[in-house]
Amino acid sequence: MADPTEAKRIIEAALLCSGEPVSLGDLKRLFDGELGPDTLKRLLVELRDDWKGRAVELVELASGWRFQTRPEMQPFVERLQPEKPPRYSRAVMETLAIVAYRQPVTRGDIEDVRGVSVSPQIIQTLEARGWIDVIGHRETPGRPALYATTKTFLDDLGLRSLSELPPLADIAQTLALEPAPVPPSAEEPAPIATAAIRATTH
Repeated sequence: MADPTEAKRIIEAALLCSGEPVSLGDLKRLFDGELGPDTLKRLLVELRDDWKGRAVELVELASGWRFQTRPEMQPFVERLQPEKPPRYSRAVMETLAIVAYRQPVTRGDIEDVRGVSVSPQIIQTLEARGWIDVIGHRETPGRPALYATTKTFLDDLGLRSLSELPPLADIAQTLALEPAPVPPSAEEPAPIATAAIRATTH
């Protein structure tokens, strides 16, 4: 396919029709391998520039490329969606932050930082949301599971890699957060200093 304009239109159509980020590998299949990754990347950058200043933007995320509503347009779009996004307790968000900034971690590591036990429901909530997953087991007695964040987590934050994680204090503001409806003695963690949850970016 020699016409870059037509190739860009095909990429645009594929991305607009996809509900999920599309990887370079998947986009390459649109052209039966005729376009290499460098050419695809150049066309994507051109397409991103073409959409500058519009209500929708083309962004590169951990899983690939997608069109999404610009942040300033989101409040208006949400008026068409009566269902509010799920909100998560403080315990869930703190657990997520520990995994994100110290991964890979075991459940015991998380408990050491928070100062309280981590209920199975908290881990299950984060796994069900697709934000964390088991990536292996620590070679210690009992071989506890090692947890790390997923590409879905990065996609939902609008990031390409862990190196782009926002400051720790911004995590709870970026993702929906509400106080846990439990007595403080059961869920109130020990103070989590930024130094204690030091990022290990890749």
